Amino acid sequence: MKRLLLLGLMLGWLFQPVQAQQKKSISFSHIFDRTFSPEGIQNVNWMKDGQYYTALVRTNNDIELRKYDILTGDYEVLVASSGLRVEDRDRAIIIQDYQFSADENKLLIKTDVERIWRRSTKENYFVHNLETGKTAKLTQSDEKQQYAQLSPTGEKAAFVQNNNLYLVDLESGEEKAITTDGEENKIINGATDWVYEEEFGFAKAWYWSPDGNKIAFYRFNESRVKEFFMIEWGSLYPDQTRFKYPKAGEKNSIVKIGVYDLESQNTVWIDIGEETDQYIPRINWTENSGTLAIRRMNRLQNKQDLMLADVNSGKTQTIKTEDSDAWIDINDDLTFLENGEQFIYLSEESGYNHIYLYDMSGELVRQVTTGNWEVTNYLGYNEENERIYYISTEESPLQRHLYSIDISGDDKTKMSDGEGWNSVNMSRDHKYYIETYSSPEMPSVYTLHEGSGKEVRVLEDNNELKTTLEEYRMPEKEFMKIPLPQAELNAYMLKPSDFDSTKKYPVLFYVYGGPGSQTVSKRFDSGQRPIWHRYLAEQGYIVFSVDNRGTGARGRNFEKQVYKKLGQYEVQDQIDAARYLLDQYDFIDTARVGIWGWSYGGYMSSLVLAKGSDVFSTAIAVAPVSSWRFYDTIYTERFMQTPQMNPEGYEKGAPLTYAGQIEGNYLLVHGTGDDNVHFQNAVEMVNKLVSEGVQFETMYYPNRAHGISGGNTRQHLFKMLNQFILDNL
Repeated sequence: MKRLLLLGLMLGWLFQPVQAQQKKSISFSHIFDRTFSPEGIQNVNWMKDGQYYTALVRTNNDIELRKYDILTGDYEVLVASSGLRVEDRDRAIIIQDYQFSADENKLLIKTDVERIWRRSTKENYFVHNLETGKTAKLTQSDEKQQYAQLSPTGEKAAFVQNNNLYLVDLESGEEKAITTDGEENKIINGATDWVYEEEFGFAKAWYWSPDGNKIAFYRFNESRVKEFFMIEWGSLYPDQTRFKYPKAGEKNSIVKIGVYDLESQNTVWIDIGEETDQYIPRINWTENSGTLAIRRMNRLQNKQDLMLADVNSGKTQTIKTEDSDAWIDINDDLTFLENGEQFIYLSEESGYNHIYLYDMSGELVRQVTTGNWEVTNYLGYNEENERIYYISTEESPLQRHLYSIDISGDDKTKMSDGEGWNSVNMSRDHKYYIETYSSPEMPSVYTLHEGSGKEVRVLEDNNELKTTLEEYRMPEKEFMKIPLPQAELNAYMLKPSDFDSTKKYPVLFYVYGGPGSQTVSKRFDSGQRPIWHRYLAEQGYIVFSVDNRGTGARGRNFEKQVYKKLGQYEVQDQIDAARYLLDQYDFIDTARVGIWGWSYGGYMSSLVLAKGSDVFSTAIAVAPVSSWRFYDTIYTERFMQTPQMNPEGYEKGAPLTYAGQIEGNYLLVHGTGDDNVHFQNAVEMVNKLVSEGVQFETMYYPNRAHGISGGNTRQHLFKMLNQFILDNL
């Protein structure tokens, strides 16, 4: 008996370490198979009553639009694609997107969506009456439409087609052209040109007034903007895609703002000043359908006027002007109060982004939030309890937490817990909100809360993923601060799970580094790049990332040091951070330090290898800018002014300038169909490298856009990137 007991103890003792050793290894295939991807609460569209929301759900054979009770999770199917049919269409209407009428009795359904650029699409629309069950095509035209929306009363709709704005009466079916001068690559009504879409973040450029009797819209005259073209490979005689793309220092579209009156059928053009070389980044209706708010910026984007327009006369009054010694960021955070006397406005005039209350004459009532931290997300204002909801960096630039505050600036309340990252989806009536919380090693947890902050229930805890993560050897992030003479920088290090400080490890820097960006944060990352980084760590690499000067969440002075000097301070910070690591840690192999990045990150990695080849031996640049002369007006001039005004900055900030200094292993990757950072950047970089006698590797992806995706593309790309690191670092 004693021998059996002793044998059992020995077996137990032997079995325990074997179990510990049986943790699985991350494989390369995990980058794409979603093993480490958290479940989420997707497509939540709140209804008027905040207790309910709708979402599209794909079943085995159908797509259902479901209405959920947020408290119980119970749902009813409002409509399914299989039941949506109309005459003269030989197939069901697949619901790809939808919107409700104001009374929530009608649905405007989007289908047959065809993507154009990042945010722009064209599609077919159908109107479904939830009470009668009847479905009808929005317009009798055989051509696709854009940006359709029902009027606030639900009796009419408007849409864009072939660069013109149209109105349709849903009862009679009568259609009317609001504009008639639309023409491809010349005049656009109700939609944006390429550069507004990309850099100001919107494609639909028309808006119903609150009473539904007027429509405010943009008109772009891009006649003077030069055309860019991309070759469409794949046929015997390749075609071309031609579009207007204003490069830095070149001419922009001339923008006008019109307001169409449905009753008089006339358009009033708003007085936005005699200057045409300017921007109108936002227009918003106030609570009064007779007054339109317009934000106007100069071309350098360091001055912004808030104007109020009388839409009946077209006359405007500037009520507030904001100036900056660098640039002013655009946001959607402008709320007009129901009292018609005040508005909420966000600005970094104090040095940090904060919430302000103004009266309608533009006089400051008070600064609502204050402190050396940033409001990163303004969530809204509850008229009933007079509280403002927002997310900020008050705890740390690496974290995000939810707060509410009385509009008086008193009674600030922190509404989220834990050390990590919170995001919030709040109902329109502020009755409930869904909070998403994660930390670097904990997947997202979704919880439902009352507007007061009280937790109601857990919607998704991702416990299955937590269990999965425990089954794998998983490197953990180590956060640190890099104390450089010019600034203290936030960083993280990802070490192998079996890290041994007596060994030597190669280091791969991951960089983005562009203005306002952030790669160092205390949240759970599960995309392809983070999983690849964890995979590399388990292959014996240390992955490192540092947020250089110019990145976000640390106030105006930290971010805007890079003004007129893109690629100078940021690159120096990356090189100095690498030198700091080499000096501090004996476990780093000084001969094997690399860097990689995409877009702005590819731009940075190119410059880092050129200027820091004494530290870095390897760099990967995916879709990089090689000269800011090749990039668009709005983004580039926001940070660099024009090439004519700042020739030295453009010269010193161009990888082309330093291409001859590149030593080591350099891989340049680009898509030939990149409408954003044109393939021209790679072509010119290759040409310069060849002329300078620099050896390098390159890969181009035919017809692929800036994201380099589609079909097997991402698998091919990451396999190539991975092999390049294994071979050269």
